Amino acid sequence: MSAAATVVAVPPRQWRRFTPAQRLARFAVYLGMVVAVVVSLRMVEVIPEFLVDAPEQMRDLLQRMWPVAWGFYPQGVHEALVDTLHIATLGTILAVAMALPIGVAAAHNVVPSRGINLLAKLLLVSSRSVNSLVWALLFVAVFGPGTLAGTLAIAFRSIGFVGKLVGEALEEAQRGPIEALQASGAPWTSQLLWGYWPQVKPAFWSVALFRWDINVRESAVLGLVGAGGIGMALDSAMNLFQWDRVAMVLVAIFAVVVIAEVVVTQLRQRIL
Repeated sequence: MSAAATVVAVPPRQWRRFTPAQRLARFAVYLGMVVAVVVSLRMVEVIPEFLVDAPEQMRDLLQRMWPVAWGFYPQGVHEALVDTLHIATLGTILAVAMALPIGVAAAHNVVPSRGINLLAKLLLVSSRSVNSLVWALLFVAVFGPGTLAGTLAIAFRSIGFVGKLVGEALEEAQRGPIEALQASGAPWTSQLLWGYWPQVKPAFWSVALFRWDINVRESAVLGLVGAGGIGMALDSAMNLFQWDRVAMVLVAIFAVVVIAEVVVTQLRQRIL
């Protein structure tokens, strides 16, 4: 028998995008998503009659909102709208003042102490885990209804956001300038001011402006729980079924959010 006859034919290799383990993992993820959706739908207890009737109810609500009560703005919206802007601005300033030292303490390359880093990160996580409305409820119970409760709610909610991003920016700072300052015998405060700050300054201003933009939107609803601002005017109009005034409040909120977005964009371009 010739040597050519003894060659065993090798089947062609088949290319597969995923390995069997990867396909099994993908199937498990998809199955988990389907199960989560089914369980959620059962827990929500959707009433089919309400879903069928929803378009008609929405049309009736929009008809009640039109025409918009433009005359309600001077007496019932303007002052509350100004309070909302004050809550967002002062809350952001307080948040930045409290978040900066916590963000510095959370950066392991700036403060090389694992215990302090973990404590700072715990404070940041605690701030982010509580919704602004829950913070508002807590401060309303302590200080009573009004703008003070709303300002503190915005501030304590924003600490985790600002501190986390500032801490991450510090951890990503280049070591070259820091090592040069250390070699020259510069103290820790000088390293922070002249080594880290120039590198994180763009990120800091970007985070602060972005958080103020978010706080303008969040402060608009704090009044629903008595924490001051335009949300109180909205809640009052809804409770009295004055839908034309509700429309006026919603238009004012929309206008303020758009203006805040434009202002933040312009400031970012000028500062950064």
